Amino acid sequence: MDPSKQETNQKKASKTMAKKETEEFQFVVYNTMTQQKEVFKPKTPGKVRMYVCGVTAYDFSHLGHARAAISFDVLYRNFTDVDDKLLIGLLQIIHRANETGEDPISLSDRYCKEYNIDMSDLQCLSPTHEPRVSGHMEQIKDMITQIINKDFGYVVDGDVFFAVDKFPNYGKLSGQKLENNRAGERVAVDSRKRNSSNFALWKAAKLGEPSWDSPWGPGRPGWHIECSAMSAHYLSFKFDIHGGGLDLIFPHHENEIAQSCAACKESDVSYWLHNGHVTNNNEKMSKSLGNFFTIHQITERYHPLALRYFLINAHYRSPLNYSVVQLEGASDAIFYIYQTLKDCQDALLQLQEEIPNDGKPAWTTPDVKECISKLRNEFQKKQQKQQRLLVIQSLKEIEKEVTKVLDVLGLQPPCSYNEVLLQLKEKALTRAGLVEDDVIHLINERAEVRRNKDFLKSDQMRAHLQAKGIALMDVGTKTIWRPCVPVQQESEVVPSESQKVPPKPETA
Repeated sequence: MDPSKQETNQKKASKTMAKKETEEFQFVVYNTMTQQKEVFKPKTPGKVRMYVCGVTAYDFSHLGHARAAISFDVLYRNFTDVDDKLLIGLLQIIHRANETGEDPISLSDRYCKEYNIDMSDLQCLSPTHEPRVSGHMEQIKDMITQIINKDFGYVVDGDVFFAVDKFPNYGKLSGQKLENNRAGERVAVDSRKRNSSNFALWKAAKLGEPSWDSPWGPGRPGWHIECSAMSAHYLSFKFDIHGGGLDLIFPHHENEIAQSCAACKESDVSYWLHNGHVTNNNEKMSKSLGNFFTIHQITERYHPLALRYFLINAHYRSPLNYSVVQLEGASDAIFYIYQTLKDCQDALLQLQEEIPNDGKPAWTTPDVKECISKLRNEFQKKQQKQQRLLVIQSLKEIEKEVTKVLDVLGLQPPCSYNEVLLQLKEKALTRAGLVEDDVIHLINERAEVRRNKDFLKSDQMRAHLQAKGIALMDVGTKTIWRPCVPVQQESEVVPSESQKVPPKPETA
Protein backbone atom coordinates (compact mmCIF):
# COMPACT_ATOMS: atom_id res chain seq x y z
CA MET A 1 0.00 0.00 0.00
CA ASP A 2 1.10 3.53 -0.79
CA PRO A 3 2.65 4.95 2.44
CA SER A 4 0.80 8.26 2.00
CA LYS A 5 -2.55 6.42 1.66
CA GLN A 6 -1.70 4.28 4.68
CA GLU A 7 -0.96 7.43 6.71
CA THR A 8 -4.26 9.00 5.53
CA ASN A 9 -6.22 5.88 6.53
CA GLN A 10 -4.55 5.86 9.95
CA LYS A 11 -5.52 9.50 10.49
CA LYS A 12 -9.12 8.75 9.50
CA ALA A 13 -9.20 5.78 11.86
CA SER A 14 -7.79 7.92 14.67
CA LYS A 15 -10.42 10.63 14.09
CA THR A 16 -13.21 8.03 13.99
CA MET A 17 -11.94 6.50 17.23
CA ALA A 18 -11.66 9.94 18.88
CA LYS A 19 -15.20 10.83 17.77
CA LYS A 20 -16.53 7.51 19.08
CA GLU A 21 -14.81 8.02 22.43
CA THR A 22 -16.22 11.57 22.66
CA GLU A 23 -19.73 10.27 21.97
CA GLU A 24 -19.33 7.46 24.50
CA PHE A 25 -18.26 9.87 27.23
CA GLN A 26 -20.84 12.58 26.65
CA PHE A 27 -22.54 13.69 29.85
CA VAL A 28 -26.31 13.22 29.59
CA VAL A 29 -28.97 14.62 31.93
CA TYR A 30 -32.75 14.34 32.07
CA ASN A 31 -34.28 17.77 31.54
CA THR A 32 -37.67 18.17 33.23
CA MET A 33 -38.48 21.05 30.88
CA THR A 34 -38.21 18.91 27.73
CA GLN A 35 -38.98 15.61 29.49
CA GLN A 36 -36.10 13.88 27.76
CA LYS A 37 -32.42 13.10 28.15
CA GLU A 38 -30.07 15.65 26.66
CA VAL A 39 -26.32 15.94 26.18
CA PHE A 40 -25.12 18.50 28.69
CA LYS A 41 -23.49 21.56 27.16
CA PRO A 42 -22.68 24.50 29.44
CA LYS A 43 -23.46 28.01 28.25
CA THR A 44 -19.80 28.92 28.77
CA PRO A 45 -17.39 26.11 27.75
CA GLY A 46 -15.43 24.86 30.74
CA LYS A 47 -17.74 26.58 33.27
CA VAL A 48 -20.90 25.24 34.90
CA ARG A 49 -23.37 27.34 36.88
CA MET A 50 -25.84 25.52 39.08
CA TYR A 51 -28.50 26.66 41.54
CA VAL A 52 -30.13 24.24 44.00
CA CYS A 53 -33.08 25.03 46.24
CA GLY A 54 -32.27 24.40 49.89
CA VAL A 55 -34.10 23.69 53.13
CA THR A 56 -36.75 25.51 55.11
CA ALA A 57 -34.59 26.17 58.14
CA TYR A 58 -36.98 25.80 61.06
CA ASP A 59 -35.97 22.37 62.40
CA PHE A 60 -33.41 19.60 61.96
CA SER A 61 -33.11 18.39 58.38
CA HIS A 62 -34.54 15.03 57.38
CA LEU A 63 -33.62 12.29 54.90
CA GLY A 64 -35.44 14.02 52.04
CA HIS A 65 -33.20 17.06 52.47
CA ALA A 66 -30.15 14.79 52.61
CA ARG A 67 -31.11 13.05 49.38
CA ALA A 68 -31.52 16.32 47.49
CA ALA A 69 -28.19 17.66 48.74
CA ILE A 70 -26.32 14.42 48.01
CA SER A 71 -27.88 13.99 44.54
CA PHE A 72 -26.65 17.39 43.43
CA ASP A 73 -23.36 16.99 45.29
CA VAL A 74 -22.63 13.91 43.16
CA LEU A 75 -23.50 15.95 40.07
CA TYR A 76 -21.25 18.76 41.33
CA ARG A 77 -18.36 16.30 41.78
CA ASN A 78 -18.76 15.07 38.20
CA PHE A 79 -17.90 18.46 36.76
CA THR A 80 -14.20 19.21 36.61
CA ASP A 81 -14.73 22.97 36.81
CA VAL A 82 -17.90 24.38 38.35
CA ASP A 83 -17.98 28.16 38.24
CA ASP A 84 -20.79 28.62 40.76
CA LYS A 85 -23.01 26.38 42.83
CA LEU A 86 -25.66 27.87 45.09
CA LEU A 87 -27.61 26.24 47.85
CA ILE A 88 -30.27 28.38 49.47
CA GLY A 89 -32.53 28.33 52.48
CA LEU A 90 -36.08 29.71 52.49
CA LEU A 91 -37.68 32.02 55.01
CA GLN A 92 -40.78 30.00 55.97
CA ILE A 93 -40.00 29.81 59.67
CA ILE A 94 -42.32 32.35 61.21
CA HIS A 95 -44.89 29.89 62.53
CA ARG A 96 -42.27 27.81 64.32
CA ALA A 97 -40.53 30.89 65.75
CA ASN A 98 -43.82 32.16 67.17
CA GLU A 99 -44.38 28.78 68.84
CA THR A 100 -40.98 28.74 70.49
CA GLY A 101 -40.87 32.46 71.25
CA GLU A 102 -37.54 32.71 69.44
CA ASP A 103 -36.53 35.43 67.02
CA PRO A 104 -37.19 34.01 63.51
CA ILE A 105 -33.81 35.02 62.10
CA SER A 106 -32.03 33.54 65.12
CA LEU A 107 -34.02 30.30 64.80
CA SER A 108 -33.23 30.08 61.10
CA ASP A 109 -29.55 30.74 61.70
CA ARG A 110 -29.38 28.00 64.33
CA TYR A 111 -30.92 25.38 62.09
CA CYS A 112 -28.85 26.49 59.09
CA LYS A 113 -25.76 25.74 61.19
CA GLU A 114 -27.18 22.33 62.10
CA TYR A 115 -27.87 21.69 58.43
CA ASN A 116 -24.27 22.53 57.52
CA ILE A 117 -23.02 20.13 60.20
CA ASP A 118 -25.20 17.39 58.72
CA MET A 119 -23.97 18.13 55.21
CA SER A 120 -20.36 18.06 56.37
CA ASP A 121 -20.92 14.66 58.02
CA LEU A 122 -22.43 13.40 54.76
CA GLN A 123 -19.40 14.77 52.87
CA CYS A 124 -21.30 17.22 50.69
CA LEU A 125 -18.94 19.81 49.28
CA SER A 126 -19.57 23.38 50.35
CA PRO A 127 -21.45 25.53 47.82
CA THR A 128 -19.66 28.43 46.21
CA HIS A 129 -22.34 30.66 47.72
CA GLU A 130 -24.92 29.93 50.39
CA PRO A 131 -27.17 33.00 50.32
CA ARG A 132 -29.97 33.65 52.79
CA VAL A 133 -33.12 35.58 52.07
CA SER A 134 -32.61 38.05 54.91
CA GLY A 135 -29.38 39.24 53.30
CA HIS A 136 -30.88 39.85 49.86
CA MET A 137 -33.94 41.99 50.45
CA GLU A 138 -32.75 44.76 48.11
CA GLN A 139 -32.35 42.32 45.20
CA ILE A 140 -35.80 40.85 45.93
CA LYS A 141 -37.48 44.29 46.05
CA ASP A 142 -35.68 45.36 42.86
CA MET A 143 -36.95 42.30 40.99
CA ILE A 144 -40.52 42.84 42.22
CA THR A 145 -40.29 46.46 41.03
CA GLN A 146 -39.18 45.27 37.57
CA ILE A 147 -42.10 42.83 37.42
CA ILE A 148 -44.60 45.55 38.38
CA ASN A 149 -43.11 48.01 35.88
CA LYS A 150 -43.53 45.45 33.10
CA ASP A 151 -47.19 45.00 34.06
CA PHE A 152 -46.82 41.42 35.35
CA GLY A 153 -47.47 42.40 38.97
CA TYR A 154 -49.97 44.54 40.87
CA VAL A 155 -50.35 45.93 44.40
CA VAL A 156 -53.33 45.40 46.70
CA ASP A 157 -53.30 46.80 50.27
CA GLY A 158 -49.53 46.38 50.65
CA ASP A 159 -49.48 42.91 49.04
CA VAL A 160 -47.98 42.38 45.60
CA PHE A 161 -49.31 39.61 43.35
CA PHE A 162 -48.01 38.13 40.10
CA ALA A 163 -50.54 38.22 37.27
CA VAL A 164 -50.20 34.66 35.97
CA ASP A 165 -52.69 35.12 33.13
CA LYS A 166 -50.36 37.71 31.58
CA PHE A 167 -47.59 35.13 31.23
CA PRO A 168 -48.59 32.95 28.23
CA ASN A 169 -46.02 30.20 28.84
CA TYR A 170 -47.11 29.49 32.41
CA GLY A 171 -47.18 25.72 33.00
CA LYS A 172 -44.52 24.79 30.43
CA LEU A 173 -42.32 23.10 33.06
CA SER A 174 -44.97 21.14 34.93
CA GLY A 175 -47.79 20.90 32.42
CA GLN A 176 -50.14 22.21 35.11
CA LYS A 177 -53.10 24.41 34.30
CA LEU A 178 -53.60 27.87 35.80
CA GLU A 179 -56.53 26.82 37.95
CA ASN A 180 -54.33 24.26 39.75
CA ASN A 181 -51.97 26.91 41.13
CA ARG A 182 -52.42 27.44 44.86
CA ALA A 183 -48.78 28.11 45.79
CA GLY A 184 -48.60 24.65 47.27
CA GLU A 185 -50.82 25.42 50.28
CA ARG A 186 -54.36 24.52 51.35
CA VAL A 187 -55.69 28.04 51.77
CA ALA A 188 -58.86 29.92 50.99
CA VAL A 189 -58.81 31.93 47.77
CA ASP A 190 -57.92 35.57 48.39
CA SER A 191 -60.81 37.62 46.97
CA ARG A 192 -58.45 40.55 46.36
CA LYS A 193 -56.66 38.63 43.63
CA ARG A 194 -57.61 39.44 40.05
CA ASN A 195 -57.21 35.75 39.28
CA SER A 196 -57.32 32.93 41.83
CA SER A 197 -54.13 31.47 40.28
CA ASN A 198 -52.08 34.60 41.00
CA PHE A 199 -49.42 34.20 43.68
CA ALA A 200 -47.75 36.54 46.17
CA LEU A 201 -44.51 38.35 45.40
CA TRP A 202 -44.65 40.47 48.58
CA LYS A 203 -46.79 40.03 51.69
CA ALA A 204 -47.89 42.95 53.84
CA ALA A 205 -46.64 42.77 57.43
CA LYS A 206 -48.75 40.98 60.02
CA LEU A 207 -48.55 41.32 63.77
CA GLY A 208 -45.74 39.20 65.23
CA GLU A 209 -44.00 38.59 61.90
CA PRO A 210 -40.60 39.98 60.85
CA SER A 211 -40.90 42.66 58.19
CA TRP A 212 -38.81 44.91 55.97
CA ASP A 213 -39.60 48.31 54.49
CA SER A 214 -40.56 48.38 50.84
CA PRO A 215 -42.18 50.72 48.26
CA TRP A 216 -45.47 48.90 49.00
CA GLY A 217 -45.22 49.16 52.77
CA PRO A 218 -43.60 46.93 55.41
CA GLY A 219 -43.74 43.22 54.72
CA ARG A 220 -41.79 40.17 53.63
CA PRO A 221 -41.17 38.39 50.31
CA GLY A 222 -43.25 35.55 48.94
CA TRP A 223 -41.69 32.11 48.74
CA HIS A 224 -40.94 31.97 45.02
CA ILE A 225 -39.42 35.40 44.43
CA GLU A 226 -36.57 34.66 46.82
CA CYS A 227 -34.99 32.06 44.54
CA SER A 228 -35.47 34.09 41.36
CA ALA A 229 -33.79 37.14 42.87
CA MET A 230 -30.85 35.30 44.43
CA SER A 231 -30.11 33.10 41.41
CA ALA A 232 -30.13 36.16 39.15
CA HIS A 233 -27.88 38.06 41.57
CA TYR A 234 -25.17 35.38 41.68
CA LEU A 235 -25.52 33.63 38.33
CA SER A 236 -27.30 36.22 36.13
CA PHE A 237 -30.60 35.43 34.43
CA LYS A 238 -28.89 32.81 32.28
CA PHE A 239 -27.28 29.76 33.84
CA ASP A 240 -26.92 26.03 33.26
CA ILE A 241 -28.70 23.96 35.91
CA HIS A 242 -31.53 24.60 38.35
CA GLY A 243 -32.12 21.71 40.74
CA GLY A 244 -34.39 20.62 43.55
CA GLY A 245 -36.84 17.93 44.64
CA LEU A 246 -39.70 16.71 42.47
CA ASP A 247 -42.19 18.45 44.76
CA LEU A 248 -40.72 21.82 43.74
CA ILE A 249 -41.60 21.49 40.04
CA PHE A 250 -45.03 22.93 40.74
CA PRO A 251 -45.68 25.53 41.85
CA HIS A 252 -42.26 26.73 43.05
CA HIS A 253 -40.11 26.27 39.95
CA GLU A 254 -43.01 27.04 37.62
CA ASN A 255 -43.47 30.36 39.42
CA GLU A 256 -39.73 31.03 39.39
CA ILE A 257 -39.72 30.76 35.60
CA ALA A 258 -42.65 33.15 35.30
CA GLN A 259 -41.09 35.73 37.64
CA SER A 260 -37.62 35.59 36.12
CA CYS A 261 -38.89 35.83 32.54
CA ALA A 262 -41.22 38.69 33.51
CA ALA A 263 -38.32 40.61 35.04
CA CYS A 264 -35.94 39.78 32.17
CA LYS A 265 -37.28 38.34 28.91
CA GLU A 266 -33.83 36.86 28.14
CA SER A 267 -33.98 34.75 31.31
CA ASP A 268 -33.00 31.17 30.51
CA VAL A 269 -32.05 28.05 32.48
CA SER A 270 -30.70 25.30 30.22
CA TYR A 271 -31.52 22.24 32.34
CA TRP A 272 -34.08 21.66 35.08
CA LEU A 273 -33.11 18.64 37.22
CA HIS A 274 -35.23 17.11 39.99
CA ASN A 275 -34.48 14.32 42.43
CA GLY A 276 -37.05 11.79 43.66
CA HIS A 277 -38.57 11.66 47.13
CA VAL A 278 -37.53 9.57 50.10
CA THR A 279 -40.63 7.66 51.18
CA ASN A 280 -41.70 6.00 54.42
CA ASN A 281 -44.09 3.11 53.83
CA ASN A 282 -44.34 4.41 50.25
CA GLU A 283 -45.58 7.83 51.41
CA LYS A 284 -43.46 10.94 50.77
CA MET A 285 -41.34 11.72 53.83
CA SER A 286 -41.87 15.33 54.90
CA LYS A 287 -42.04 17.57 57.93
CA SER A 288 -45.60 18.63 57.15
CA LEU A 289 -46.76 14.99 57.34
CA GLY A 290 -44.73 14.27 60.48
CA ASN A 291 -43.52 10.93 59.05
CA PHE A 292 -39.87 11.82 58.70
CA PHE A 293 -36.58 10.82 60.30
CA THR A 294 -33.96 13.47 60.88
CA ILE A 295 -30.40 13.03 59.71
CA HIS A 296 -29.35 13.25 63.37
CA GLN A 297 -31.59 10.32 64.29
CA ILE A 298 -30.10 8.12 61.59
CA THR A 299 -26.44 9.03 62.13
CA GLU A 300 -26.71 8.26 65.83
CA ARG A 301 -27.01 4.61 64.80
CA TYR A 302 -25.46 4.47 61.32
CA HIS A 303 -22.26 5.96 59.96
CA PRO A 304 -22.91 9.06 57.79
CA LEU A 305 -21.13 7.37 54.88
CA ALA A 306 -23.51 4.41 55.18
CA LEU A 307 -26.41 6.85 54.95
CA ARG A 308 -24.82 8.54 51.92
CA TYR A 309 -24.35 5.13 50.26
CA PHE A 310 -28.01 4.28 50.94
CA LEU A 311 -29.22 7.57 49.44
CA ILE A 312 -27.22 7.19 46.20
CA ASN A 313 -27.99 3.50 45.83
CA ALA A 314 -31.01 4.21 43.63
CA HIS A 315 -31.42 6.38 40.54
CA TYR A 316 -31.64 9.97 41.70
CA ARG A 317 -35.03 10.54 40.03
CA SER A 318 -36.62 7.37 41.45
CA PRO A 319 -38.47 7.25 44.78
CA LEU A 320 -36.37 5.70 47.55
CA ASN A 321 -38.21 3.88 50.32
CA TYR A 322 -36.60 4.17 53.74
CA SER A 323 -36.07 0.93 55.67
CA VAL A 324 -33.72 -0.35 58.34
CA VAL A 325 -32.99 -3.37 56.15
CA GLN A 326 -31.59 -1.14 53.39
CA LEU A 327 -29.56 0.94 55.85
CA GLU A 328 -28.07 -2.24 57.30
CA GLY A 329 -27.21 -3.40 53.79
CA ALA A 330 -25.61 -0.04 52.97
CA SER A 331 -23.54 -0.14 56.16
CA ASP A 332 -22.40 -3.69 55.38
CA ALA A 333 -21.49 -2.73 51.81
CA ILE A 334 -19.25 0.20 52.72
CA PHE A 335 -17.59 -1.81 55.49
CA TYR A 336 -16.71 -4.41 52.85
CA ILE A 337 -15.38 -1.69 50.49
CA TYR A 338 -13.16 -0.08 53.12
CA GLN A 339 -11.99 -3.44 54.49
CA THR A 340 -11.00 -4.49 50.97
CA LEU A 341 -9.06 -1.27 50.44
CA LYS A 342 -7.34 -1.64 53.81
CA ASP A 343 -6.39 -5.24 52.92
CA CYS A 344 -5.06 -3.92 49.60
CA GLN A 345 -2.92 -1.31 51.36
CA ASP A 346 -1.63 -3.90 53.87
CA ALA A 347 -0.73 -6.29 51.05
CA LEU A 348 1.10 -3.55 49.16
CA LEU A 349 3.08 -2.63 52.23
CA GLN A 350 4.08 -6.24 52.87
CA LEU A 351 5.02 -6.91 49.24
CA GLN A 352 7.10 -3.76 48.98
CA GLU A 353 8.98 -4.64 52.16
CA GLU A 354 9.76 -8.12 50.82
CA ILE A 355 11.40 -6.88 47.62
CA PRO A 356 15.16 -6.49 48.15
CA ASN A 357 16.69 -3.14 47.28
CA ASP A 358 19.52 -4.85 45.41
CA GLY A 359 18.09 -7.30 42.90
CA LYS A 360 21.48 -8.45 41.59
CA PRO A 361 23.16 -11.13 43.68
CA ALA A 362 26.96 -11.12 43.56
CA TRP A 363 28.44 -14.20 41.91
CA THR A 364 32.15 -13.75 41.99
CA THR A 365 33.32 -17.35 42.45
CA PRO A 366 35.32 -18.85 39.57
CA ASP A 367 33.74 -22.26 40.15
CA VAL A 368 31.55 -23.08 37.12
CA LYS A 369 28.98 -25.10 39.09
CA GLU A 370 28.53 -22.32 41.54
CA CYS A 371 28.18 -19.86 38.67
CA ILE A 372 25.41 -21.99 37.17
CA SER A 373 23.76 -22.32 40.56
CA LYS A 374 23.92 -18.62 41.18
CA LEU A 375 22.67 -17.93 37.66
CA ARG A 376 19.65 -20.16 38.32
CA ASN A 377 19.02 -18.45 41.65
CA GLU A 378 19.26 -15.04 40.07
CA PHE A 379 16.82 -16.03 37.35
CA GLN A 380 14.34 -17.36 39.93
CA LYS A 381 14.70 -14.23 42.06
CA LYS A 382 14.10 -12.05 39.04
CA GLN A 383 10.98 -14.05 38.22
CA GLN A 384 9.74 -13.70 41.80
CA LYS A 385 10.52 -10.01 41.79
CA GLN A 386 8.75 -9.51 38.47
CA GLN A 387 5.71 -11.38 39.77
CA ARG A 388 5.69 -9.28 42.91
CA LEU A 389 6.06 -6.09 40.89
CA LEU A 390 3.15 -7.18 38.70
CA VAL A 391 1.01 -7.86 41.78
CA ILE A 392 1.99 -4.51 43.30
CA GLN A 393 1.16 -2.68 40.09
CA SER A 394 -2.18 -4.48 39.84
CA LEU A 395 -3.09 -3.67 43.45
CA LYS A 396 -2.08 -0.05 42.96
CA GLU A 397 -4.27 0.22 39.86
CA ILE A 398 -7.22 -1.38 41.66
CA GLU A 399 -6.81 0.97 44.60
CA LYS A 400 -6.47 3.97 42.28
CA GLU A 401 -9.60 3.16 40.27
CA VAL A 402 -11.74 2.34 43.32
CA THR A 403 -10.58 5.53 45.04
CA LYS A 404 -11.44 7.55 41.93
CA VAL A 405 -15.00 6.18 41.98
CA LEU A 406 -15.32 6.82 45.73
CA ASP A 407 -14.16 10.42 45.21
CA VAL A 408 -16.81 11.06 42.56
CA LEU A 409 -19.52 9.53 44.77
CA GLY A 410 -18.29 11.39 47.85
CA LEU A 411 -17.57 8.12 49.66
CA GLN A 412 -13.82 8.51 50.14
CA PRO A 413 -13.46 8.80 53.93
CA PRO A 414 -11.66 11.84 55.38
CA CYS A 415 -9.59 9.55 57.62
CA SER A 416 -7.67 6.29 57.15
CA TYR A 417 -9.53 3.12 56.19
CA ASN A 418 -8.63 1.66 59.56
CA GLU A 419 -10.22 4.62 61.36
CA VAL A 420 -13.45 4.51 59.36
CA LEU A 421 -13.69 0.74 59.92
CA LEU A 422 -13.41 1.32 63.67
CA GLN A 423 -16.14 3.97 63.42
CA LEU A 424 -18.41 1.57 61.54
CA LYS A 425 -17.81 -1.07 64.20
CA GLU A 426 -18.70 1.43 66.94
CA LYS A 427 -22.01 2.19 65.19
CA ALA A 428 -22.72 -1.54 64.89
CA LEU A 429 -22.10 -1.97 68.63
CA THR A 430 -24.47 0.94 69.34
CA ARG A 431 -27.22 -0.73 67.29
CA ALA A 432 -26.56 -4.03 69.05
CA GLY A 433 -26.67 -2.41 72.49
CA LEU A 434 -23.17 -3.71 73.26
CA VAL A 435 -19.65 -2.47 73.90
CA GLU A 436 -16.58 -4.14 72.48
CA ASP A 437 -15.68 -5.71 75.85
CA ASP A 438 -19.01 -7.60 75.69
CA VAL A 439 -18.08 -9.03 72.30
CA ILE A 440 -14.54 -9.95 73.41
CA HIS A 441 -15.98 -11.66 76.49
CA LEU A 442 -18.36 -13.70 74.33
CA ILE A 443 -15.55 -14.58 71.91
CA ASN A 444 -13.41 -15.88 74.81
CA GLU A 445 -16.37 -17.75 76.27
CA ARG A 446 -17.10 -19.32 72.88
CA ALA A 447 -13.43 -20.31 72.48
CA GLU A 448 -13.70 -22.28 75.74
CA VAL A 449 -16.91 -23.91 74.51
CA ARG A 450 -15.16 -24.92 71.28
CA ARG A 451 -12.23 -26.35 73.19
CA ASN A 452 -14.78 -28.53 74.99
CA LYS A 453 -16.09 -29.55 71.53
CA ASP A 454 -19.60 -28.25 72.28
CA PHE A 455 -20.05 -27.05 68.72
CA LEU A 456 -23.84 -26.77 68.97
CA LYS A 457 -23.53 -24.19 71.73
CA SER A 458 -20.71 -22.50 69.81
CA ASP A 459 -23.00 -22.10 66.80
CA GLN A 460 -25.80 -20.80 69.02
CA MET A 461 -23.49 -18.16 70.48
CA ARG A 462 -22.43 -17.09 66.99
CA ALA A 463 -26.08 -16.91 65.86
CA HIS A 464 -26.99 -14.85 68.95
CA LEU A 465 -24.46 -12.19 67.98
CA GLN A 466 -25.32 -12.36 64.28
CA ALA A 467 -28.94 -11.55 65.13
CA LYS A 468 -27.61 -8.33 66.68
CA GLY A 469 -25.52 -7.44 63.63
CA ILE A 470 -22.18 -8.82 64.87
CA ALA A 471 -20.47 -11.52 62.79
CA LEU A 472 -17.78 -13.79 64.27
CA MET A 473 -15.11 -15.04 61.88
CA ASP A 474 -12.77 -17.87 62.84
CA VAL A 475 -9.37 -17.19 61.25
CA GLY A 476 -6.89 -19.91 62.09
CA THR A 477 -6.73 -20.13 65.85
CA LYS A 478 -8.18 -16.64 66.34
CA THR A 479 -11.72 -15.27 66.19
CA ILE A 480 -12.35 -11.74 64.97
CA TRP A 481 -15.60 -9.82 64.60
CA ARG A 482 -17.07 -7.40 62.10
CA PRO A 483 -20.47 -5.78 61.55
CA CYS A 484 -23.03 -7.65 59.47
CA VAL A 485 -26.67 -7.39 58.45
CA PRO A 486 -28.69 -8.72 61.41
CA VAL A 487 -30.59 -11.91 60.78
CA GLN A 488 -33.54 -10.51 62.73
CA GLN A 489 -34.06 -6.82 62.08
CA GLU A 490 -34.67 -4.44 64.94
CA SER A 491 -37.76 -2.18 64.77
CA GLU A 492 -37.29 1.13 63.02
CA VAL A 493 -36.50 4.29 64.93
CA VAL A 494 -39.69 6.35 65.28
CA PRO A 495 -39.47 10.02 66.25
CA SER A 496 -40.87 10.82 69.67
CA GLU A 497 -43.79 13.20 69.94
CA SER A 498 -41.41 16.02 70.87
CA GLN A 499 -39.43 15.43 67.67
CA LYS A 500 -42.41 15.55 65.35
CA VAL A 501 -42.82 18.77 63.41
CA PRO A 502 -46.12 20.67 63.21
CA PRO A 503 -47.66 21.28 59.78
CA LYS A 504 -46.12 24.11 57.76
CA PRO A 505 -47.85 27.49 58.16
CA GLU A 506 -50.40 28.42 55.55
CA THR A 507 -49.26 31.07 53.10
CA ALA A 508 -50.79 32.60 50.05
